[in-house]
Amino acid sequence: MSNLIKLFISFFKIGAFSFGGGYAMLPLMKETVIDHHSWLTNSEFIDILAISEMTPGPIAINMATFLGYRVGGFIGSALATLAVVLPSFIVMSLIFHFVNKFKDSPYSDYFFRGIRPIVLGLIASAAVSVAMDAYVDIQSVIISIVLFYFITFKNLKAIPAIILAGLVGILVY
Repeated sequence: MSNLIKLFISFFKIGAFSFGGGYAMLPLMKETVIDHHSWLTNSEFIDILAISEMTPGPIAINMATFLGYRVGGFIGSALATLAVVLPSFIVMSLIFHFVNKFKDSPYSDYFFRGIRPIVLGLIASAAVSVAMDAYVDIQSVIISIVLFYFITFKNLKAIPAIILAGLVGILVY
């Protein structure tokens, strides 16, 4: 099977089985691109994650686009991006079609209440997985804790936080 077909199938599965958005996709994406296909190393995955977070657009799409380009050039980039968004497009089209029919059903509410905890679990799993590879020394732990404090409790916005982390990285390392 060619790499382009593997790429499309892999990112279609990631898009289809990851509820909760980009961060919830990270554990499945990491398993697929690192453990199963060896398209990236752990370190490269963390770097792509950081770049995908800084660039405009959803993180999963940015990662699919970058990795697709790495595996299959422009065509690989287009295929991976299409594959990761296609399941959501199909589901949203079906939901739109049936929304009026089931909008008052308690079962749809029960279904989504059941999914919420797994979304939180997937995001937490991704955070732990990324942290294990990102914390290379005590300085990286301190930078992370300080920025977490400022973002969470002092309302530091994402762009200044990224710039500050980069400047601190230049000074510390």
